[in-house]
Amino acid sequence: MRPGYGPRPTGPTLRPLTRAQNRVLVVLRGSDGPVSLATLAATTGLHPNTLRGHLEALEGAGLVVRSTFAPDGPGRPAVGFEADPADEGAASPEYAGLARALAASIRRTSRSPGKDGVAAGRDWGRELVGGRRRARRSGATAARREVVALFEEIGFAPEADAQASEVRLTRCPLLDAAVAYPDVVCAVHLGIARGALEAHGADPADVELHPFSEPGACRLRLGGGTGRGRSA
Repeated sequence: MRPGYGPRPTGPTLRPLTRAQNRVLVVLRGSDGPVSLATLAATTGLHPNTLRGHLEALEGAGLVVRSTFAPDGPGRPAVGFEADPADEGAASPEYAGLARALAASIRRTSRSPGKDGVAAGRDWGRELVGGRRRARRSGATAARREVVALFEEIGFAPEADAQASEVRLTRCPLLDAAVAYPDVVCAVHLGIARGALEAHGADPADVELHPFSEPGACRLRLGGGTGRGRSA
């Protein structure tokens, strides 16, 4: 692996958060300033009461801070929420260590670590899609966009083309483990993409992952484009 190639580590999403909490955190990390509860509800599609619980959990984990907007008329000023900049880039050593241990065990005990990793990731991808509340959309391009959205939620900070065919994964929630055991960890990530795409009704046969293939990113190909290369 060449120095400088591949994604940067993901920070807070390594913590034991639910997917809904990760979704809230993604919105807050992408905002320029504090976000109101009403705006968060409209953006995430979550009920305000549900959001309050997620925000309290994120605050307790040190991932979110609250502030008060400037007064705008009588009454209590509105409260805003934003991702804690001090926590950006922080990782959970417990979860990173667990990922390394599991990857090492698969490599040691499996006759085909890559195939077993893809199979495990494929099941995981189907399960993640099954837990999504967003309405399913038809069509290959729509399915690919759903997969990109899923990778955004679980911490890969994807950058996709207009057809969601070629995707740069600029962050990795398990980067240390992926560097140490790319044949296993990257295979799991490939499997997630294939399983999620399949769960959305699209053909996963052309899905390819090129780990550490360019400066600052891994390259994920979801099909529908013209790229070629060796899959993970």
